[in-house]
Amino acid sequence: MKYDELLFTANEKARGMEDFDASYTGKYKHHKEAEEDLKKNLKKMAGLQDKLFAEGRQSLFIVLQALDAAGKDGAIKHVMSGLNPQGCRVSSFKAPSVYELDHDFLWRAHMEIPPRGKIGIHNRSYYEEVLVVRVHQNILKNQKLPDIGEQIEEGHIWKERYDDINNFELHLIRNGIQVLKFFLNISKEEQKNRFLERIENPEKNWKLSPNDVKERQFWKDYMRVYFRMLQQTSTKHAPWYIIPADNKWFSRIAIGEIVVEKLKEMNPEYPEVNKEQQEALQKAKELLDGEKK
Repeated sequence: MKYDELLFTANEKARGMEDFDASYTGKYKHHKEAEEDLKKNLKKMAGLQDKLFAEGRQSLFIVLQALDAAGKDGAIKHVMSGLNPQGCRVSSFKAPSVYELDHDFLWRAHMEIPPRGKIGIHNRSYYEEVLVVRVHQNILKNQKLPDIGEQIEEGHIWKERYDDINNFELHLIRNGIQVLKFFLNISKEEQKNRFLERIENPEKNWKLSPNDVKERQFWKDYMRVYFRMLQQTSTKHAPWYIIPADNKWFSRIAIGEIVVEKLKEMNPEYPEVNKEQQEALQKAKELLDGEKK
């Protein structure tokens, strides 16, 4: 199944996040129908990752953004379960530390960009700086920015940050780092159900903070800033995929297939062995064959 219909730009009539169906499941009617495809994707992904690691010329950078309980952790766990840990790294970003605030807002993310040959996943990312920070603009006061009051009042800071992000991602792509961006789109009702499940299940209590529930009062604000962010940063070189997340199984199969297609597009190959190396390997074989048993 192709997932071009999940590109943000595919929904030309969208005027807000309410125009994206969080319960969409594509061709699948039930999770059991997707299980076999998910297994196939994991096998394909493992083979492509092995080539990517061996080639050592490109890397894949994956951004996962979502509101709480949308399934980012589960997507990472299930979709990436077949990958070699040596070639994959997950970075999670909480509120910036005092040390991180002494640098620009992209600095800490840049430090975690995957090196050549690897797949890197950012569980939340620098996009928080135009999302939660825009909803709670008092956060900007702790960021030691010059003329911040004027920037907020005139709105320059958000346009400038969008531009900085787009240029940053273009810079990565020009250097062989491909970018995939997923927004896991959960409905307000489904988020409520998952919060209640975390409260009622003692084994999941640790997943829920009272502040997560308090943030629901800002739902409309988050939907507004998310839509604005998607409008401004879904570029030709790094588009956003809007992943319906009310059904976890579908978000996992969709993300998995999109990652596989991107890796195929990158077309990594095992390094070719030149004549000199082939001769050295033949000598090594002769030494091994000549060892006494």
